[in-house]
Amino acid sequence: MSAVNNLFVLYTGGTIGMLQTPEGLVPAGGFEARMREHLARHEVPAPRFVFQEMLPLLDSANMSQREWLAMREQIVAAVDQGGHDGVLLLHGTDTLAYSAAALSFLLLGLGVPVVLTGAMLPAGADGSDAWPNLCGALAALEAGIEPGVHLFFNGELMHGARVSKLRSDAFDAFTVLPRRREGERAAELPSALAYRQPRQPVNLAVLPLFPGVQASHVRALLASGVRGLLLECYGSGTGPSGDADLLAALREAHAGGVVLAAISQCPQGHVEFGVYAAGSQLRDAGLVSAGGMTREAALGKLFTLLGAGLDQAEAQRWLALDLCGEMAER
Repeated sequence: MSAVNNLFVLYTGGTIGMLQTPEGLVPAGGFEARMREHLARHEVPAPRFVFQEMLPLLDSANMSQREWLAMREQIVAAVDQGGHDGVLLLHGTDTLAYSAAALSFLLLGLGVPVVLTGAMLPAGADGSDAWPNLCGALAALEAGIEPGVHLFFNGELMHGARVSKLRSDAFDAFTVLPRRREGERAAELPSALAYRQPRQPVNLAVLPLFPGVQASHVRALLASGVRGLLLECYGSGTGPSGDADLLAALREAHAGGVVLAAISQCPQGHVEFGVYAAGSQLRDAGLVSAGGMTREAALGKLFTLLGAGLDQAEAQRWLALDLCGEMAER
């Protein structure tokens, strides 16, 4: 762990740099000049940095796998070709935790720290958290942090593959909730998951279980060509085990090559199939436990595994192992 001296700043849009229009807040360019002016005027210590905008700038509600791949490509180029020893990514808050999780897996093995941050209020608004978040992230990078993906918000540096957004209108919107993280660590990473390896978009779906969920819902998702389905189960990984048609739909999906992953709907939950028969039957239908992973982490991990071209068996194997601290303490 060493101080960052040659920083790459990637601005993707988001509230932090938005400007007011008659239609509401919209992403706006020119944030580099505003950032440099603020740092100079307030004499904020910061490493030397190169600033780049990712065009088109986004409201992060429009984030997709395409943008995740574009961010990954620009970060890899900045480190491998540009010689940067740290990355600061400015991003909207709606999908900030999703992007932090996805990049945690897309950048496995990258030997520099990547810190994401954003703001609940634009930089020009009274009482905004934009500058405290940005300057706090810069201070953390300058002081030195471990390689890997992190999220800095409201004075706290958080693990990129564990963080979630819990509040929609408060400065302490993000947190890492206590979850049981007792998964088995991968002894080594497969070459297919190294950060330099190309990735492809993947058709994925998330389905929360609820009283009244039907097999037809699962089959409709399968008909769309999904390759991975993240099932948000009750409690410790249970579901309607008395619905034979639903279990049959899951077995059909698994037999067809779809990777089925299970997480808990509980904010501080984890999946442990063997506790209840209702969980064991989901396991027997082909679901893989994602342990204590968050929705954001499980989705980002599925995307990375399948986007790397792994087949069903290999994806299931690595899904069940901890790769970067998402399901085991490190």
